[in-house]
Amino acid sequence: MASYGGTMSKGSASSSVFRSSRRRWVGSLLWFLGTLLVLVLLVAAGVGIWVFRYRQIVSAAPGGLKPKVEPGELGRWVNPFIGTGGYPWVCGHNFPGAMVPFGMVRLGPETVSLGFAKRGLNTSGYFYGDERILGFSHTRLNGTGATDGGHVLVTPGNRSLEPQEFRRGHSLRFSHHEEVASPGYYAVRLPEIGALTELTATTRVGMHRYTFDPGVTPHLVFDVMNALGGRRSDEGRVQVRSDLRELSGSVRTFGTFASRYGGIRVFFVARLSTPAASVVLWRDGKRQPGESVSEGLEVAAELAFPKATKPHEITLQVGLSYVSLENARANLEAEGEGRTFEQIAASARQEWEERLATIRVDGGTDTQRRIFYTALFRVFQMPTVVQDANGDYLGFDRQVHQAVGFRYFTDLSLWDTFRTVHPLFTLIAPQDQRDMVVSLIRMLEQGGWLPRWPSGNGYSNSMLGTPADIVVAETYLKGIRDFDIQKAYEAMRRTALEPTPTGSAFSGREGVEDILKFGYAPSDRMDESVARTLEFGWSDHALSLLAEALGRTNDAALFRSHSQFYRNLWNTNTQYFQPRTSAGTFVEPFDPLLLTYLDWDGRQTKDYVEGSPLQWRWAVPYDAPGLISLFRSREEFVTELDQFFALSHPGRGRWTPGPYYWHGNQPDLASAYLFNDAGRPDLTQKWVRWILEHKYGDGYEGLDGNDDGGTLSAWYVWSALGLYPVAGTDRYQLGVPLFPRAEIALGEGKLVVLIEPEGPTHSSVRRVWWNDEPLDRTWIRHEELARGGTLRFEVGPPLADEVGAER
Repeated sequence: MASYGGTMSKGSASSSVFRSSRRRWVGSLLWFLGTLLVLVLLVAAGVGIWVFRYRQIVSAAPGGLKPKVEPGELGRWVNPFIGTGGYPWVCGHNFPGAMVPFGMVRLGPETVSLGFAKRGLNTSGYFYGDERILGFSHTRLNGTGATDGGHVLVTPGNRSLEPQEFRRGHSLRFSHHEEVASPGYYAVRLPEIGALTELTATTRVGMHRYTFDPGVTPHLVFDVMNALGGRRSDEGRVQVRSDLRELSGSVRTFGTFASRYGGIRVFFVARLSTPAASVVLWRDGKRQPGESVSEGLEVAAELAFPKATKPHEITLQVGLSYVSLENARANLEAEGEGRTFEQIAASARQEWEERLATIRVDGGTDTQRRIFYTALFRVFQMPTVVQDANGDYLGFDRQVHQAVGFRYFTDLSLWDTFRTVHPLFTLIAPQDQRDMVVSLIRMLEQGGWLPRWPSGNGYSNSMLGTPADIVVAETYLKGIRDFDIQKAYEAMRRTALEPTPTGSAFSGREGVEDILKFGYAPSDRMDESVARTLEFGWSDHALSLLAEALGRTNDAALFRSHSQFYRNLWNTNTQYFQPRTSAGTFVEPFDPLLLTYLDWDGRQTKDYVEGSPLQWRWAVPYDAPGLISLFRSREEFVTELDQFFALSHPGRGRWTPGPYYWHGNQPDLASAYLFNDAGRPDLTQKWVRWILEHKYGDGYEGLDGNDDGGTLSAWYVWSALGLYPVAGTDRYQLGVPLFPRAEIALGEGKLVVLIEPEGPTHSSVRRVWWNDEPLDRTWIRHEELARGGTLRFEVGPPLADEVGAER
């Protein structure tokens, strides 16, 4: 009994332990779930509060601040805030600050987003959904996915700041109600410190004007170490002149691109209209009273001015150079010395008026005109003139060179801009386009290779392909030939046919040996195989046309054959470009609707770049007839392409772009014009007009993705004119103009684009006339347009068969 009873006791104890353990496990689970629920609710509440505040911020009506500088006749149609907000990952990444066309200085505000101490959600530094400003810096890229620049941040204040307080992210509240911008001018009221900030610029000089209220003790902090987005900076130096009117120094920053080639060093000289009452330098987070030079990390200068008894105006000019301190001072003296804020602002306004006047449009709605002229404005914001006033520039060999007979440009977003921007320059800014090509050739001479995405003074190797081939070839084919085409051609030929040596500054055509061996990029030997095959094919097509123009018939035939490699990735069963192994088998599984952005491990989409297989399905605009021939029939091609648009979302700036047509995506940008080659120009006209109406707006969220150095903006300009370039060729596709009349300045002559009859916009083009002769084709050559003349679109209601075809 004792034994039996003992056994029962042990069993009872075991059961009790089990029940106790289970209770503890259930309790722990409930505690975990409760804690998780609380966290979810807190996050949801935080998001809700942020969304509520965000809507309040962006809904602030402008008009509370009267600008002291009025825009020009055409500049009044420009809204620099377009494309500065929306969902951050599909934001246009534009900035609203002050600059002149192609200026080295892009002077604008940096804002703080979502509590980030040193970073806004826009890569150019300004996000429309923000309500706090860090200060005003002088450099940035515009409309790109890269965060670079932010040099020499100036922050106004009404009191002295401790270095650590500033480093933690000191910022100032502002409202869009008291903010204005126009080409070459930006202004914002900062109520916390009782000051109005105004900005304008020359090519190499940024000019600030701070007007402080009576009773305010003005302060300015010069943050030498600032790098846009809180990126790394080093080698800071600042020196104050004994009269307390001039600061000078330098810094090396490591942004998205600059970090890839060892950072970029910028020199500055800042000059005040009135001397400061005191200047205290900072170093390594501490004040250095009495010192006139500070070097190291966390270098800055704080300037204090006498307390204002009436509105106190302080103007500041900051000259930049990428070469030397002496050149920064020379730039300042050449472009700013003796000039008032009003004079510099007026000069900037005039420069923009001249650029905007290259295309004059009549008619259309106010919204259409705002979008059009803002788009044209954006086109001239990049690339960057980086040479100094004396012609000096820092080459890709890190040596100082002289730009003689041309302006040296960098920051060319070629993978994007070759599609729309550079073709536009060949028509309306041929001298600038010539200088950009000469600049690329100087990069070749000094760095060894034609670049893909040159930024600052180095190769960023961003994106893929060899788009310089397309830009150079197209420039030559369109009659702009004052550059060394033989040197450029030999370099392009070498990169297309030979591997780039390991360790080269330029990555070249990655996998070119395998591509030439197999006739496509094999998926088991490289990533991005489909994208590379198609992008290299586009470059090869341009090279074939260039070789033919240069009389190199064998090369022309070779590159023409290489341009057809895209056919080898066409799966006749799926009717898509599909990754293929070196053994010749197509890769499975295959999901044509899966976006690269949503395939987290890249397992299914590693062969594509920034898009779905469905979006890459149309990425052969240079050979539209060949692409159409891959489908089972022309009718099937039209139906599939029509559905590609019909199933896409009609809005812009969505939280996710979706697998169908996305206007912010490079591979499918030209797809609406493919209907022309399929014999359905009415569908080109329909969907181009749909894009113009649905994918652009005149508000802060007015773009459907990154502007990419003006690429989306140039698309609007082209399509509003009823034209679209086939990049790498001398052809333009015809669409339907948006405005009843447009006049394009072409040197001595002009190109006039007309819609007839005028009146309500019709969707279908009946006939196109070139200089009163009917065109029996849906394209026109550059040499025809460049001579000047009248392109007349005769429009009317859709014909019966077209209405039926549109379902």
